[in-house]
Amino acid sequence: MFMLKKLMFFAFIVLSTTLFGQQKRMLPYAIQEGTLNEQFTNLSTMSRSQAGDFKLIRRTNLEIVQKNVLDSIARYQKEITTLKANTSSSTGTINALRDSVTTLDAELQAERHKTDSISFLGIDFAKGSYHTMVWSIIIVFLLAFLITLASFRKAKVDTNEHQKTAAELQEELQNLRKKSLEKEQLLKRQLLDEQMKRNS
Repeated sequence: MFMLKKLMFFAFIVLSTTLFGQQKRMLPYAIQEGTLNEQFTNLSTMSRSQAGDFKLIRRTNLEIVQKNVLDSIARYQKEITTLKANTSSSTGTINALRDSVTTLDAELQAERHKTDSISFLGIDFAKGSYHTMVWSIIIVFLLAFLITLASFRKAKVDTNEHQKTAAELQEELQNLRKKSLEKEQLLKRQLLDEQMKRNS
């Protein structure tokens, strides 16, 4: 019986040592996995309570969590530095793009001004004004041409009428001359007849 007690006591000690050793091996792993919040929760869970609000924390566990926190802070600082560098390069790129857009906008405005305006006799006209002016000049020339054509036709008609009237007057004059010649010849015959009568 005494031997059984010794054996059970020995088994209990071996089992406790094994369990304690496993727990000791598992504690750092439990602290290291998960987010920082989960690690602090695990650290608090694995710590022994003492006198109300106080807990006893193993130095190794605290060092593990501290190392994890510092590693996380270093990683975040590196990410922040990278993000700042990316932001700076992005800002430079954005500024360069803005300058390019401003330059392109100025060039576009100049091209629009060139395409929307026409230079005539050294004066720049808007296309609409230029087209209006050109069509006005064309209409004025067309009206002047039509008026000149109408005047020319009227002058031609008047000339034809004057020529016709002149021909008619010429013909009448010729007829009058003929008649006057015939009358003159008739009068001369009569005069000769009268003179012959007197002489005989």
